[in-house]
Amino acid sequence: MPDRTSDMDAADSGDKSPAYRGRFAPSPSGPLHFGSMLAAVGSYLQARSHEGRWLVRIEDIDPPREVPGAAQNQIETLVRFGLQADEPPLYQSASAAQHRAALTRLLDAGHAFPCGCTRRDLPTSGIYPGTCRNGLPPGRSARSIRFRIGDQPERFVDRIHGARSVDLTRECGDFVICRGDGLIAYQLAVVVDDLAAGITEVVRGADLLDSSARQQALYRALGAEPPQWVHLPLVVDRSGAKLSKSGGSDPVSTRSPATTLRLLLTALGHPPPSAARSLDALWAWAIANWDLARVPREPFEVEGR
Repeated sequence: MPDRTSDMDAADSGDKSPAYRGRFAPSPSGPLHFGSMLAAVGSYLQARSHEGRWLVRIEDIDPPREVPGAAQNQIETLVRFGLQADEPPLYQSASAAQHRAALTRLLDAGHAFPCGCTRRDLPTSGIYPGTCRNGLPPGRSARSIRFRIGDQPERFVDRIHGARSVDLTRECGDFVICRGDGLIAYQLAVVVDDLAAGITEVVRGADLLDSSARQQALYRALGAEPPQWVHLPLVVDRSGAKLSKSGGSDPVSTRSPATTLRLLLTALGHPPPSAARSLDALWAWAIANWDLARVPREPFEVEGR
């Protein structure tokens, strides 16, 4: 796995290093909604502010959740909004061999172990109690594979939300990295793919902030330095629910790209001037004025229709 210490130092210093590599990684479970477009726009602008490269990766490793045609629809939506990746789109399913190799590596190093527990075997808290940590109990056979967490909290700095300290023992316990149906779990797949793509900074929604501690633990177990973390504000409707669960009022499907981009930039703390009306003018202004320090932590409410 590559060592990205120099890239991290450059990002910390604010240097616009050409080594910067960011990405947007949607799951093909339906059309892109306002919350996912917020992550796309924020990650794109952050890459452009570093004079870096911006990639798109379709996370298509969970067939039961995939919607036929969704991946192509998502790519077309990005293009319609003027978001052009610097490299051809990646598909997570193409990395199956690398995912399996990382899983084997973690098992061989003792960082992971087979588990015979079902969800029904977990306490109501959902926190894994370590039942199979030291070997499968009598009468149980392996179903999934779990990552063995360490004793110390995972500490990291999110560039919007600040310093974080997460005790994984209290948050989740040893977590699944290969599911009972044989599919590689999100936490491991995303780490392997971000490493393979040389991603230096992960920019995504705040709903994934809690995943960073687990992913950081996986990075270190694989002998790699984690990327920088940036978690953009959640998007909610008037009831406080994530907008992804309120698709009928989503601006991506009900308004023009320019109108929606103006609202997205406002949600990111960058309300554009009234003179910037066209899509090209909005992008030119946003790229010239992007400042991560202006992005709020608080959720952004979208009223919808």
